Amino acid sequence: MDRLPPLRLLTTFEAFSRHGSMREAAARLNVTQPAVSQALRALEDHLDVSLIDRGTRPAGLTEAGEMLARAVREGLGRITATLEDIRALQGADERQVTVSCTLGMATYWLMPRLPDFYARHPEITVNVQAPATDLPLLAPGVDVALRYGTGGWREGGTEKLFDEQVCPVGAPELVARYLAEGRSLEEAALIHVRSPRNQHWAGWEEYFQRRGIARARMGGQSFNNYVQAAQAVLDGRGLMLGWRSITARAEQDGALRSWPGGAVDLGTSYYITGAPHLSTDGQAFVDWVRGLTGAPA
Repeated sequence: MDRLPPLRLLTTFEAFSRHGSMREAAARLNVTQPAVSQALRALEDHLDVSLIDRGTRPAGLTEAGEMLARAVREGLGRITATLEDIRALQGADERQVTVSCTLGMATYWLMPRLPDFYARHPEITVNVQAPATDLPLLAPGVDVALRYGTGGWREGGTEKLFDEQVCPVGAPELVARYLAEGRSLEEAALIHVRSPRNQHWAGWEEYFQRRGIARARMGGQSFNNYVQAAQAVLDGRGLMLGWRSITARAEQDGALRSWPGGAVDLGTSYYITGAPHLSTDGQAFVDWVRGLTGAPA
């Protein structure tokens, strides 16, 4: 650390390297041009290397100067970003709500609706976390969890938002072609979501079992998250299991089409859990979600 030059010399050098002239650097730093020149000389003396090529007009950087400029720019950028994070922490008291939910729920249900929350509560920022597991928990720092399953969670205050149904969905052209050709679900190309960390969502095997459909082969493309699988379905690569809360908007927009008569009730629902001692802003978020889903207050 003793070999590091003073920070003021590095900031002066960064300003010169960024703006390309001592005059511009002096103006940006609100100092005189001789002060900039002296600082650059002092930095060269400290490092015992030439950083400025004064034989050109305007003066440029030597190879060593270019190397140092990149390092200083990156270092000062990281410091600036960290300071912004620290300021955000200082001002975060009761003005932010952290919500945990699956990636699919975040992408297709929550994020499209958040503009309405911000319109009602412009002073509150919602931070959305999508953990690797398909069962979001009330980890430290999480205020609210949106979860899919059969309930029974004990931490915090949990209430049911709405019942869920599952139905095969696909690109409209693909579904229309299958139906026109008289092809059934037993013959359709399948898209799977499979991951060791996703154990709480039904797969095609359970769906066919519930429907009483015997399908010998369950091959098809597999993805480890719902968003990737959805993109393959939108591209017409096959059918995937669609949860109404997640795929309903895409169906309304005409991007997806459900398989006729394919809906199944697995006895599952979506729930919202608020952390113990939920803040006023956290409660505002819970109330907003209740209003969206029609859940009782």
